[in-house]
Amino acid sequence: MAAPLALIAAGGTGGHMFPAQALAELMLAEGWRVALSTDERGARYAGAFPDAVQRSIVPAATTARGGIPGKLTAPFTIAAGIMAARRAFAGDRPSVVIGFGGYPTIPALSAALSMGLPRMIHEQNGVMGRVNRLFAARVHRIACGIWPTALPRGVAGIHTGNPVRASVLDHAASPYADPDEGGLNLVVIGGSQGARVLSDMVPAAIAVLPADLRTRLRVSHQARSEDADRVAAAYDAAGVTADVQPFFADVPERLARAQLVISRAGASSIADITVIGRPAILIPFAAAAGDHQSANARALADAGAALLRAESTLDPETLARDMQAILTDPARARAMASAALSLARPDAARRLYDLVTEIA
Repeated sequence: MAAPLALIAAGGTGGHMFPAQALAELMLAEGWRVALSTDERGARYAGAFPDAVQRSIVPAATTARGGIPGKLTAPFTIAAGIMAARRAFAGDRPSVVIGFGGYPTIPALSAALSMGLPRMIHEQNGVMGRVNRLFAARVHRIACGIWPTALPRGVAGIHTGNPVRASVLDHAASPYADPDEGGLNLVVIGGSQGARVLSDMVPAAIAVLPADLRTRLRVSHQARSEDADRVAAAYDAAGVTADVQPFFADVPERLARAQLVISRAGASSIADITVIGRPAILIPFAAAAGDHQSANARALADAGAALLRAESTLDPETLARDMQAILTDPARARAMASAALSLARPDAARRLYDLVTEIA
């Protein structure tokens, strides 16, 4: 008898794909078969999924983008995706379908709904995304990564936390090295959207730090490929050792070595920061739908784990002041790291898995 099949649908960004990967890893370990349905953007992250995960790429479509041509063709693309999903499910019927958001979720959850399959969604952010809102009243469970999460009227969520990948769990609660002597490791994570402001602000802020602090820095800066050369040049001009790349495959290892993290407030980034336990300066992406990144960051700011700075008021001098205040005060840095760790849910994948098996 074949092992039960879990169909995971996620797309677009690492924010959707990383928790989907974490659940896939656990389900495989528990003896399930796992299939992933994603789009071309999500496929960039799918290479990190275990080899045993079956992968399919569906065309992403939305009536919210693409102008008049996009609005006209999107319904046909979505309908074709739903029919393809129904045919696939008829050939190998999933025991459960789990949507993590993004437009590739639409065909899978629509097919599951029409065929009466057990289905649920996981919302990573503090404000529910557009696609998840569409299905919120039509699924058997809603798992929430951030608590509280703003949900549509009449639906209830269950706080599981945001699952993190095995590579993050390998560094969970890593001992924090005080920023009192020797080198200082700074990690700058821009996320998949809107990273340019960090590429503009962080090198400029570091340039105005006192020389004795600046020369101790070792920076890992994730920047867009089109910005990487100028960011590296700015660090070099400031006399700072920096590794600037569009994507770090070893983010968990870099976080574990960090004395401070400057980051967007994407749900997966926050989950990684809290599970490992590091002080942070969080700069929410101002254009995020529903300002969900501010909602994501609020719990860390309230707990004293992070400084929350609005993009609209950010300038190099203010950012330099914040960095200096943390990096020159070991007791405060330790307290921030401890507060971050207190908010962690390293068992989020297990909590989510329990919900999956409950409805399956």
